Amino acid sequence: MREQGHKRTHYGLEHHGITSETGTIYWNLTTPELYEEIIRRREGVLSERGALIVDTGEHTGRAAQDKAIVREPSSEDKIWWSEINRPFPQERFNALRDRMIEYMRTRDIFVQDVFAGADPRYRLSVRVITELAWHSLFARTLFIVERQHGFVPDFTIINLPGFRAIPERDGTRTGTFILLDFGQRLVLIGGTSYAGETKKSIFTVLNYLLPPRGVLSMHCSANVGERGDVSLFFGLSGTGKTTLSADPNRRLIGDDEHGWSDDGIFNFEGGCYAKVIRLNPQAEPDIYRAAQSFGTILENVIYNRETRALDFDDASKTENTRAAYPLSCLPKIVTEGMAGHPNNIIMLTADAFGVLPPVARLTQEQAMYHFLSGYTAKVAGTEKGVREPQATFSTCFGAPFLVLPPAVYAEMLGQRMKRHGTDCWLVNTGWSGGPYGEGERIKIAYTRAIIRAIQSGALAQVALRPDPIFGILVPRSCPDVPTEILDPRNTWRDKEAYDRKARELARRFNQNFEKYAREVSADVRATAPVAD
Repeated sequence: MREQGHKRTHYGLEHHGITSETGTIYWNLTTPELYEEIIRRREGVLSERGALIVDTGEHTGRAAQDKAIVREPSSEDKIWWSEINRPFPQERFNALRDRMIEYMRTRDIFVQDVFAGADPRYRLSVRVITELAWHSLFARTLFIVERQHGFVPDFTIINLPGFRAIPERDGTRTGTFILLDFGQRLVLIGGTSYAGETKKSIFTVLNYLLPPRGVLSMHCSANVGERGDVSLFFGLSGTGKTTLSADPNRRLIGDDEHGWSDDGIFNFEGGCYAKVIRLNPQAEPDIYRAAQSFGTILENVIYNRETRALDFDDASKTENTRAAYPLSCLPKIVTEGMAGHPNNIIMLTADAFGVLPPVARLTQEQAMYHFLSGYTAKVAGTEKGVREPQATFSTCFGAPFLVLPPAVYAEMLGQRMKRHGTDCWLVNTGWSGGPYGEGERIKIAYTRAIIRAIQSGALAQVALRPDPIFGILVPRSCPDVPTEILDPRNTWRDKEAYDRKARELARRFNQNFEKYAREVSADVRATAPVAD
């Protein structure tokens, strides 16, 4: 066994039961060192401007159906067991672990010791063990790297893309698996090269560990203005969370995962993992530059094999092309990753039904209702003639990563809003004047004007009217936004068609919320839209 790199820990792999007989263990290699290993091993190629391009193979996104949590004594009575958090037998997890350790004996291994959580009081020390040099670079890029002697991991990830489970023997759904054991503080990942599994596994762990410590873990972006005012942006894919939080007039705290403690907001990560399909240099210049910088990993981005020029518009491999880059690539960031309590929470939804207003203010109870709902919509397929939108609900805007019962997170949100006087807004970045296929997408210029009015405090001074179906409080005016589009019903030619579509969406909201009704207060239930 040979060891290379900058080993800064006395807690070695032997503590995990891991030994390497013929391979090399690479400890905490730096970004340039990992670049050299990646190129030497032909795991990736360099783009014309220095970013590293990799292909994740079969899996171009998370294998959500292959994720499970070990049912074990220390956590089984706390877990929100569901279709998302499927139980996995302890003995089969242990057997897989032992076989993965045996698999590593004759292979090179890359180790990164990193942290999750910018606030030292709540951070998690994480050891990432993998067989791919580019996976080690991904961990170094997305998490927080600080030199520290005597590193002891709070949680360990063993990620071996080349190791596949045998479903008949191991009890997995396929050869791919993402398994979390809170008792052993260990994550096992195999059968997939998609690096996002590492990032989201630790987010799942934080969603389990932090709420009992009084920290609300959140799937959101965050930024801060010159006055120190903080905004949070919740939203599912396609709603504009990354785009709208990357504001040239504000500093970015982080683009995806944060905690809200008694002292304020803190980022979980040291990097960004942004979708880059059809990335536009005019609309998103900072992200465009960061995505091509040295130290950035580009997943499944198509490139010219002669010039190594990137084609961000090419979705032939996947729509889920990604760039993993350090926050330091961006020009305006909060370097310490921490800020005060949020002044505004902005819940983004891309409503393809075309019935929600461009902006509405939410009461504390309405905020909890919409937080639990996590609504957006997408077009239902690409077959010719299919035009009906499909409502999509993701609990707390991050259902795949929740571990505790959803009401735990919603109650914490409501309590913090009340304690710190935080305003909450529902912003529709979807359609107006009709559903998808008939109406028009709300102009990004109007959405940006709405965000500015929220953050400046101007919108909080405007008169409001309650929406007759959804009950949310709609501003009667907004600076730099046409007054006529603020009432979505007025933008439809056929008012009766609007009423039908609005009530249809209201029914979907109510049907989805049935599973939470017993867990929340009567005041929260009373905010449900009127469907009939």
